[in-house]
Amino acid sequence: MDAIKAGWFSEFSTLWPGQCMSLQIKEILHNKKSKFQDIIVADTMNYGRVLILDGVIQCTERDEFSYQEMITHLPVNSHPDPENVLVIGGGDGGAVRELDKHPAVKNITMCEIDEEVIEVSKKYLPNMSCGFNSKKLKLHIGDGFKFMEENKGKFDVIITDSSDPIGPASSLFEKSYYELMKKALKPGGIVCSQGECIWLHLDIIQDMQNFCKELYPVVDYSYCTIPTYPSGQIGFTLCSLNPETKFKEPKRVLTKKELDDLNLQYYTPEIHRASFVLPRFVKKRLESADN
Repeated sequence: MDAIKAGWFSEFSTLWPGQCMSLQIKEILHNKKSKFQDIIVADTMNYGRVLILDGVIQCTERDEFSYQEMITHLPVNSHPDPENVLVIGGGDGGAVRELDKHPAVKNITMCEIDEEVIEVSKKYLPNMSCGFNSKKLKLHIGDGFKFMEENKGKFDVIITDSSDPIGPASSLFEKSYYELMKKALKPGGIVCSQGECIWLHLDIIQDMQNFCKELYPVVDYSYCTIPTYPSGQIGFTLCSLNPETKFKEPKRVLTKKELDDLNLQYYTPEIHRASFVLPRFVKKRLESADN
């Protein structure tokens, strides 16, 4: 609660030194420590309810759809037949909610290590946790590394909805994790992971692009805007085992009717393509990895 003073929550982290995001709080709804992390849910003045883990904003009701839609529909619409999808993390349920909407997705497996995050989200974040009602879902509580070691060659798409590379989530940004995902994929499979911010973590992004290119024939980076994440932007690391994959051009182009039927608020085929258009300083840095 040290980050909440005079009715404001401020997000401090060594990953974004010298800056912070602050939200005015109306009410603290939940404040407890699980076996793994501190969990806070608060009602804010302008962003609805917010989920905070270890002092870092994970999602707010007002803007969560941009991240949830992009981390799911980018890879699913890049795969020709994404029947079996694995989600690592994502305890708020938002990623599963989006996958459940998609008619091409037949089976969703979710592996979340902290059951308390799921239970808190079910109680306080119904617009996201409704994903847990999906008939397509098989929920596994436990370590994602161990789960993938025991389930090799099973998934068309693997989505890693993780927090930032500090503390328990740091291993999800390392080469060994991407090697493990590669083994858990079917031939031609795709991975999409939370890929950090171009304004704050370009060194991390470049390192990830470098080691991913050693493992996968196709690697790319895209991003979306979201006001309550550091610097208002978050990226996605995408990799494919199919050398013919072109992430910048969706395999499945959703019509306006489909976008309406799926109740999408951020993702469109145009946004899909545009999300890979990078500012020049980012493009130069990531292209330097190829030389």
